Formats: sequence, C-alpha cells, structure tokens
Amino acid sequence: MSSKLKLIGLSSAVSVIAMSAAAEEPVSLTIVSWGGAYTASQQRAYHEPYMELNPHVTIINDDGSANALAGLRAQSQAGNVTWDLVDMLPSDAQLACDEGIIMPLDVDAMLAPAPDGTPPSEDFLPGSLGECYVSSIVYSTVLTYRPDAFPEDNQPSSIADLFDLENFPGRRALQDRPGTNLEWALYADGVDPDDIYDVLSTPEGVDRAFAKLDTIKDQVIFWTEGAQAPQLLADGEVVFTTGYNGRMFDAIEVEGMNADIIWDGQVVEWDGWVVPADGPNVDAVMDYLYFATDTQRLADQAKFISYGPARASSAGLVGEHADLGIDMAPHMPTAEENYFSPIILDNDFWVDYGDELRERFANWMLQ
Repeated sequence: MSSKLKLIGLSSAVSVIAMSAAAEEPVSLTIVSWGGAYTASQQRAYHEPYMELNPHVTIINDDGSANALAGLRAQSQAGNVTWDLVDMLPSDAQLACDEGIIMPLDVDAMLAPAPDGTPPSEDFLPGSLGECYVSSIVYSTVLTYRPDAFPEDNQPSSIADLFDLENFPGRRALQDRPGTNLEWALYADGVDPDDIYDVLSTPEGVDRAFAKLDTIKDQVIFWTEGAQAPQLLADGEVVFTTGYNGRMFDAIEVEGMNADIIWDGQVVEWDGWVVPADGPNVDAVMDYLYFATDTQRLADQAKFISYGPARASSAGLVGEHADLGIDMAPHMPTAEENYFSPIILDNDFWVDYGDELRERFANWMLQ
C-alpha cells in the first residue's frame, strides 16, 4: 500500500472514531411531566430502558407540567429554552402549536411503525395526534372518596353526590382549573354528557356551572399537582377528591389507601408529548421520542399505572402490574364496566374558550 493510501486510510479511521466519539458525547435531557406515580411510570417504562441502551444520555425529570404552557411561553420569550421534552394536555399543546413555541411533528417520518408495519398515523387511536402533539396515554379524571367517612348503607356513587352536602357532608378537593369542574357541575345539574359542551358554550351555561359550584364552594380545597389529590384524601383532610385515575389506582392498590373510585362521569382525556421549539437537544429528543412512543413502550407503561396506551397495537400487550401481579385491564378507564357514562373532554372547546374560562375560574377561587 502506498504511503498516500495509508494516509487516506488513517484519516478515514480517525474520522470514523471522531464521529463515533461525537455521537457518544454526554447528553442531558430535561423531560417535563406531572410528577408522582405518573412520572415514576415513565421512569420505569421509558427513561430507564432508554438510558440503559444509551449510557451517554442522562434524563432529568422536571415536575412542571401543571404550568407547562406558561413555562414554554416564558422560555420562548426570554430566548432561553431549557426544556427538551414536555408532557402536556392536548388543548394546551394546540395553543402552544398555534403560537409556534413547539415543533410540528411528522409522526410517520419521526415515530416507529407498529410491529406489523402499520404507520403511526393509523396505529395511534383516533384523536390522539395533533399537528405538534403525540399522545402516549388515555386517562380520566375521576371522583374518589373515603368509604369510612359515610355509613355503610349510604355510600356515594355518582358525581351528583359530590354536590350533595346534606347526605355526604365534608370537605372536597378540586383541581385548580376549570376543566372537569365545569363539566361535572353541569352533569350533576342534569345535563346529559353529550350536551355538556353545547350548554357550556353559552353564557347561560357557564353561569349555570358556576352557580352549581357555588353550592359547595365553602367546603372546597384546591389542588394543583396530581400527587396532592390522593394525599389530601389519605390524610383525611377531605372526604372526596377529584384526581387522575392512575394516581388513585396507585394510592389504593399500591399504597393501600382506604378509598373507592366513582367511575360515573369520568372525564376522558389524552396526554402526551410536545417538543419545544429551539430546544437545546432536538436530535437526541427525537431519538428518545421514537423509542418512548413505540408499541412495546406504551404497553409497558400500563404495567406501572392504570392508563391506557394510545396505540391500538399496544392494547393486546397490556398484562399484569409489574409489582402487584394483578390484571391491569379492569383498572383501565376504557374497561367496559368503567365506561358507562364517560364525558369525553372536548379539546377544541378548551382551545376556543379556555383562556376566558381559566380567568373566570381563577377569580372564582379567590372569591
């Protein structure tokens, strides 16, 4: 071999080594989620397996999703985006997308197909994808209560009971946002689930919902973070609380909290990922997102928390809880025995009316 060829060969080898070293440079990803049992399920189903396969990547959890839209706006305005990936509600994600502070996602180009080759756009369940958004779970907000707070022959069973202070006295905990609370107020006031958003889109309907909430206002404690709801119930500070069904499952089945879920009127929602525009590690984030949204990973999350996977191909892979060994299917919000009167959260409604209703609800809380 000529010395010239030797030099070319050596140069090529050095280039490959350099490229390999660059690819393995340490990366730290800040992933924003909801904390508590939910983030723990992501940690075990997504983060830890991904870091094991990619030892140069470190994932840092930030429990900031309750204020994700405000956080993204502030970082974008400051020109200092520090979040890499954010778990977000679809209505907030649509607002962020419209404002250009999160990235559009071409799911068929960016995400894994189903094992049989079905493209992601056909495998993800209807309604679970947006222009800038990809769901990972379907979950619901449910009403949960302490059975020992009431006589054995007078146990609550409906959303209407949340508003019945005479038969079910005691303090209640509600999330500090209008979503779910306004829907439940109308449902408890006799509005059919299919008609709730038609009623709520009128000034009279909004007034009616707030009037119903007024009937329990002096008995309400507000929570912000998902982990607070079961804690308020476990500590005996309230007899009812609204909360995410997976958090309640974890508190009851894993932690042994004495509580029962009321599936009547469950408010069914999607939850999933957005990628901040101008984030510091977009390439690494996209690699993680490909992994964390594939068929197996979404099924794996259901081993740790009772949220349904957003992909059709994942459903048949949902089995037993990883630690408890119990069948997870009956604990899913979409189980037949639980899905008898669902309220499907209308994200388009909350995109259109959310800002004014959030402002009114915030003022109502302070009154």
